[in-house]
Amino acid sequence: MRLIRSFDFEAAHKLEWHLGKCQRLHGHNYHFEVTIEGPLNANGVVMDFDDLKEIVKKTVIAKYDHQFLNDFLENPTAELLAQDIFEMLKEQNLPIYSIRLWETPQASVEILAGS
Repeated sequence: MRLIRSFDFEAAHKLEWHLGKCQRLHGHNYHFEVTIEGPLNANGVVMDFDDLKEIVKKTVIAKYDHQFLNDFLENPTAELLAQDIFEMLKEQNLPIYSIRLWETPQASVEILAGS
């Protein structure tokens, strides 16, 4: 069974190597989904939605919301940001299946467990 919960944060970054507008300081309204996978427990859930929300808020949102991502990642691409979120939540012993991160409403990346 897979459980999916969505989250949002706002942050700025710049990509020094980029030859276009992303080289300049700009921001995004990031949206991401956390998917966990596992068996149903005695209560008939993989995990309580509120428990997942609290872990993500304390681990990811508290770190990145309204921040300059270059302070945390040397090259804050959507791919590397999704990878960092994946690793942070994995360290919280969540049975992560995937992280899908939207940098814009039309552009997203996904990292899957085992990739």
